[in-house]
Amino acid sequence: MSEIRPRLAFIVLAALLSVLLRNDVGAQGRQVDLALVLAIDCSFSVDANEFRLQMEGIGKAFLEPDVKTAIKNGPNGQIAVAAIQWSDENNQMVIVPWRILASDKDVDDLGTLLARMPRRLAEGGTSISMAIQYSARLLSEAPATGRRVIDISSDGRNNIGPPVNTMRDRIVAQGITINALTILNEWPTLDTYFERYVIGGQGAFVIPANDYVAYSKAIYRKLLREITGPGIS
Repeated sequence: MSEIRPRLAFIVLAALLSVLLRNDVGAQGRQVDLALVLAIDCSFSVDANEFRLQMEGIGKAFLEPDVKTAIKNGPNGQIAVAAIQWSDENNQMVIVPWRILASDKDVDDLGTLLARMPRRLAEGGTSISMAIQYSARLLSEAPATGRRVIDISSDGRNNIGPPVNTMRDRIVAQGITINALTILNEWPTLDTYFERYVIGGQGAFVIPANDYVAYSKAIYRKLLREITGPGIS
């Protein structure tokens, strides 16, 4: 009897350690290299053709081989992406809930979905500040990661809602990076405005596109840089 109890205790301990190790491996498996929110401008200044160019450009960027390679080359080989449409202070909508991209098929499926995505949000003013706040809340539900990024694209300045620089500072204090793609069709110096008032956090940057036709190449460069990480241009 005295020999059975130590053996039983050893078996129970071994089983417990096995469970703990499995749970740890499972947690590591859920870790992603990046949690990225794509925040897509649907305000009054974006007409139907410009919206379609914007969505097709984002979708096409995900289909690029370099983007897939960049995802695979990360420490965990996977990222998480969600997408929203936004306009004024009361209009934000999740159009793609969180998805983990770990294979070429995952990436292709997301790219195809985004390229065909209709406009699902009412037009309104340009509330970049509330789009940032909404995106930050969505990031609180993201898979575990060491990098959380908001990727905001717009062709205008914040004209409704809280001051954007105040909101930016609040969100960046949470460890979130805000990057931007500015479309310069209406405001030739919009990239300077975004650099001053909108972007922030580790490695934050702005990529300008002269117009919506140039958007596709710009979002591809931006997406590749975000996936690869800070310090890469």
